[in-house]
Amino acid sequence: MVGIIIFIWFLYEIQALILYVGLALVLSLMGRPLVLFLRKRFRFGNTLASVFTLLIIIGTFSLLLSIFVPIIIEQGKHISQIDFEQVKRDLNELNIQASDYLGVDHFQLVEAIKRTTYVQNMDIEIIPSFIDIFFGNIAGTIIGIFSVLFISFFLLKDEYLIARTVLSLAKTGDEEKFKRILIKIKELLSRYFIGLLLQIFILSLFYSVLLLYLDIRDAIAVALICAFLNIVPYLGPIIGWGLMLLVIISNNLGADFSTGLLPLLMIASGGYAIAQVFDNFISQPVIFGHSVRSHPLEIFLVILIGGFVFGIPGMILAVPTYTALKVIAKEFLSEYKVVKRLTRNL
Repeated sequence: MVGIIIFIWFLYEIQALILYVGLALVLSLMGRPLVLFLRKRFRFGNTLASVFTLLIIIGTFSLLLSIFVPIIIEQGKHISQIDFEQVKRDLNELNIQASDYLGVDHFQLVEAIKRTTYVQNMDIEIIPSFIDIFFGNIAGTIIGIFSVLFISFFLLKDEYLIARTVLSLAKTGDEEKFKRILIKIKELLSRYFIGLLLQIFILSLFYSVLLLYLDIRDAIAVALICAFLNIVPYLGPIIGWGLMLLVIISNNLGADFSTGLLPLLMIASGGYAIAQVFDNFISQPVIFGHSVRSHPLEIFLVILIGGFVFGIPGMILAVPTYTALKVIAKEFLSEYKVVKRLTRNL
């Protein structure tokens, strides 16, 4: 028990390193087909093909940033022009009208929110604090990016690096088990990340149609940002919804709230809810259920546990990690009923 506790504590302390290795593994899985193509088609060596692949990945992400960052800055300028005091007055006026129509006492929605314990405990300097945190972590971010690229290079250069490392830890006679584990994990994770990209594409399509219908500037870019936020389970969709509403408000600053802006916000919220219902009850069970072969309830609980222990990075890496652990358990702990139950579809 002491050894297990120390091991868990050690994993918690190096969670940043675990995240770097996880991201590097994702990049290596994405870049492996390109490395093989360069080696076979153009006769590149492993080192040159790996460097070229990393440059293409970096160039792709840089291109996406060059497209999205100006749009984010522009939308940020629009959002900064929102008169939140006017929005507050409009909300209270709308609340009064609704209360009179329903024959109930007036309820000051905005004031009630401000009186909640959570809001009262919030620091009014939240934006400066966020800026301080962001710029205070620039060095850590640079180190993280460099670490991920450095690890990715060696994983791309030598596709058997992880296999040899793992096999070196295996006892004599268990090598075949470890080989089966590695092959199965690679297969399932490749399908998982392909499913994740498919999920983002479907949500982007939903959001793009919705925002184009509402005549929002840079609709496709905003839709992609909201769809990518969906990668963070449960919390990401809420952030995406709030971002979408802010963008709609910023695009209709001169509109009357009750007759012009409120219907747009209601249509956007309804469309966003439909997209989320479709994603949660159709896309995710079908895509992830088939890719990692796990029950939706399993995935839900695993994501929550990952979030409680490691925060947002834990939520993102929860499903791949759980999938790998299931494959390992099937090979070494198959005599237990609970393992048989959880791994029957693998």
